[in-house]
Amino acid sequence: MTVAVEPMNTQVVADPAELAIDRWKLDVLRRRIELEVEYGPLPSAQVAVARHNRLVASWSWGAAWPRYLLQSVGRTYVASAVWKLIGEGRIDITAPVSSVIPEFGTNGKDSVTIEQVLTHTAGFPFAPLGYPKMADRELRLQAFSKWRLEYPPGERLQFHLTSAAWIIAELVERITGKPLPEYLSREIAEPLGLGFGLGVSLDDQRETVAPMVCVDGDDAEVDPWGPWYLDNADVVTAGEPAHGVVASAADVALHYQALLHSPLWAPGVVEDAIRPRVTDVPAGEQTYGGSAKRVGIGLFVVVAGPDAGSWMPSVASPRTFGHGGAAYQLGFCDPDSGVSFALLTNGYPASGYDYSPRGVAAITNIGNLAADLTKD
Repeated sequence: MTVAVEPMNTQVVADPAELAIDRWKLDVLRRRIELEVEYGPLPSAQVAVARHNRLVASWSWGAAWPRYLLQSVGRTYVASAVWKLIGEGRIDITAPVSSVIPEFGTNGKDSVTIEQVLTHTAGFPFAPLGYPKMADRELRLQAFSKWRLEYPPGERLQFHLTSAAWIIAELVERITGKPLPEYLSREIAEPLGLGFGLGVSLDDQRETVAPMVCVDGDDAEVDPWGPWYLDNADVVTAGEPAHGVVASAADVALHYQALLHSPLWAPGVVEDAIRPRVTDVPAGEQTYGGSAKRVGIGLFVVVAGPDAGSWMPSVASPRTFGHGGAAYQLGFCDPDSGVSFALLTNGYPASGYDYSPRGVAAITNIGNLAADLTKD
């Protein structure tokens, strides 16, 4: 069945008063982010705010580019592909991964469910799959068969930084016959009229995507892993699904609005997908997603849940969902207020992350300002 979808207008910015957005609060948010470019570490930044399916703000500072590498902010796009297939009855998240990808069901992994993969509880957080092997589907499948569990599935929450997303990509391809980049483009981006993409060509990257910039100076020696792994244009072209989506801030904010309003997703599916399935303290080192605070996890998204403020804005509703991204990026949507927000930048410390008090305070403050924009 073909679903009629109204394309998003990524160019027109509505009058804040029309959407009950407080102009003064919006200006405070704008100025707070602007300071990070004028006097802080960011070489450029792009921001968008949306409500009721319309943009209410779209700003850029510094040497801004049309699109940015989203890092973990892009996981919501990957999640939305799964949610669409769930709504169509094509994915049963209680089923074992091996029922769709038989090559995966080795070394005790036959009991791992799709839901455990989506909630980072599957037990193989550091299963290896690097470039160039990841660019070849047959080599990816061979890697899946070699992967071993580090602990029993469901035993703990630990972010599967890249491994889970590769399984999701293969699930989408097995079920739809389309590689994940093609599925996202044809089934979500194009119908909505949005400009995000996965697996973008080298030419498109050079022309449209902001290059990563080290905020610690040109002479700083960057960590080749973590976020800087994506500084290789070939890795981005290969479509690394956990971090390699590129988009504008407007694309991110309006994609969240589509999740709330578009008929692309069956009624009730998004509501169920953003329900916290796991609320726990993430295991592992901070660099790899570990935390001292509990985190709520829906189906491949972070949810504010009972401990809002650890990953999502503390002034937002418990149903707020989305994802932060290295090092100073953030995307979220509060279904109760209807506000969605995106902050993108191309600035990264040499380590790839900024867990300094100043860095944490900056993203926390910006997120809370963005979540508190409404008059009603």
